[in-house]
Amino acid sequence: MRLLEPEFLRRLETLTLLSRRMARSGLRGERRSATLGRGVEYADYRSYQAGDDYRYIDWNIYSRLDRLFVKLFSEEEDINVHLLIDRSASMGFASAPDAPPPVGAGRGGGLGLPFTKLDYAVRVAAAIGYIGLVNLDRVGAAGFDRRITASLGPGRGRAQTQHLFRFLGALAPGERSDLSAAMREYVHTTRRRGLLVLLSDLLMPGGYAEGLKLARAHHFDLFLIHVLSEEDLTPPLAGDLRLIDSESGTATEVTVDGPALRAYLRARDRYLTELEQFCLRHRIEYLRTTTATPFTDLILRYLRVGGLIA
Repeated sequence: MRLLEPEFLRRLETLTLLSRRMARSGLRGERRSATLGRGVEYADYRSYQAGDDYRYIDWNIYSRLDRLFVKLFSEEEDINVHLLIDRSASMGFASAPDAPPPVGAGRGGGLGLPFTKLDYAVRVAAAIGYIGLVNLDRVGAAGFDRRITASLGPGRGRAQTQHLFRFLGALAPGERSDLSAAMREYVHTTRRRGLLVLLSDLLMPGGYAEGLKLARAHHFDLFLIHVLSEEDLTPPLAGDLRLIDSESGTATEVTVDGPALRAYLRARDRYLTELEQFCLRHRIEYLRTTTATPFTDLILRYLRVGGLIA
């Protein structure tokens, strides 16, 4: 499937991914890291210490100051980019499930009209991954519900684009979600740390806290993109209803009236506030979006403001 239009891909080629901590990947790349070593561009000096390589002594400074200093150079390293996509059953919710896609549109009905939360998340992941690949970052991806159900090993370079898009395009809604179990599996099977972009609606019976803490404890630079539908935020419901949990299958009889909706909105606001505060305390970058947000605006505007791309 065509996840992104060629014209939009060309716009993405002018962007780069940002990482709060340039994790050492062990491979030279195209990105300036915060570490100093034996690269090609001068960065600073420090006093000579026993065992330093004589080749890096600045003899011009020695002739003027009669003291030994060695040159420090900036290291050029790539970023390891991890795309982790929630493909649990709740991500399959569609705002307009019966609406046909526009003629000629790719998955999700075009850049501005995704069908499901998963469609939206997949296309966001595709855009982020493409930005990384064209900048020679190493990009891998995985989908999860109760566990990691599919994964694509890290690749580098524009030639990996089709592999990434094919992998993302094959993701479909699965079973009940368990972020802590999936994250535990991911951090213990992933050797290289780096930028971890998690895309999820966070509608999980076991909560989100343990899973997010695991990622931070294992030194991932975590950026959370919270993908919701407008119906998640403001349910268009009224009357006596039988609601069925999409992941557990549990049915609940409810009467939806004015007081019930107001109670829901209060609980929603409390939940979102607690999530934002949790991310702030644990130094997790957080961005919330809905499937009603135009896809191009999210990538070209909000991810820039959020500090993921530049």
